[in-house]
Amino acid sequence: MNSTNEILIYELSYGQVEVRVDGDTVWLSLNQLVDLFQRDKSVISKHISNIFNEQELSKNSVVANFATTAADGKTYQVDHYNLDVIISVGYRVKSKRGTQFRQWATKVLRDNLVKGFSVNQSKLAERGLTEIQQTITLLTRTLENQTLVSDLGRNVLALIASYAKTWTLLLQYDEDNLLIPPGCQPAKGILSYTEAVSAIKSLKKELISKGEAAALFGNELDLTLKAILGNIEQVVFDEVLYQTREERAAHLLYFIIKDHPFTDGNKRIGCFLFLLYLKQENMRMPDEGSLTALALLIAESDPKQKALIIKLIVNIVLCG
Repeated sequence: MNSTNEILIYELSYGQVEVRVDGDTVWLSLNQLVDLFQRDKSVISKHISNIFNEQELSKNSVVANFATTAADGKTYQVDHYNLDVIISVGYRVKSKRGTQFRQWATKVLRDNLVKGFSVNQSKLAERGLTEIQQTITLLTRTLENQTLVSDLGRNVLALIASYAKTWTLLLQYDEDNLLIPPGCQPAKGILSYTEAVSAIKSLKKELISKGEAAALFGNELDLTLKAILGNIEQVVFDEVLYQTREERAAHLLYFIIKDHPFTDGNKRIGCFLFLLYLKQENMRMPDEGSLTALALLIAESDPKQKALIIKLIVNIVLCG
């Protein structure tokens, strides 16, 4: 296909047609068009004339003169018509071959239009995501340089900016297609309700001694904490629902922050139990600023985005 004036032979159910490839298109002579569509030469000639008379195509750009060897062995200069003409004739001619051609051409056009639309949509989405990433980076740098945000806000910006590329890549998929990464490991143990309550009491005592918490801190409203821990370890159809340590850690943090099982200190306790579980499973610990920012993002998220938030925690924080 790279060389000029190449001849290709296409085998059809009713014979074969030699196709000349030249100038990034294919060419057929009048006689070949007659063979292809199984109509009289006068009919094909009339269709070609109408194509030019109706100015559907410009003759100068779709007709070329090639040397052709005839049956008598002599070489003649013969007009050939490119793919545009072939398609146009195919949609005009009335014959069984014409009908078959139109069915084939319509399918090819439809398939390519749909494929082209999908590809273009993907390219537009990728370009949009790139612009989002660039905007986030610019916004972060500007706000930090102008000292327009608090320390907490700066941590949120740092978290988003640090994982901007990963974030935009994840946004290319909807919630159903965003997968848990293959690097996740099976959970080794569980965080029991008794362990959690004991740890929270110790945390409360320490914070009160430092003047960083009041008596309401860590008081359970009901049995929500116990239900959360049970939910993380639940078995469905004889299989553990959350099989990896990363999934369990993410759900633990999310549920405690969103379900508010305590009268006060839900975000701090959520982070505390999250870190306790990470330590128990020998997992990488996020820094304090990133964890605080993540807790804020969870608290401000729409409950409908739970599946996405969980996968973001796993992909960005635990496996990033």
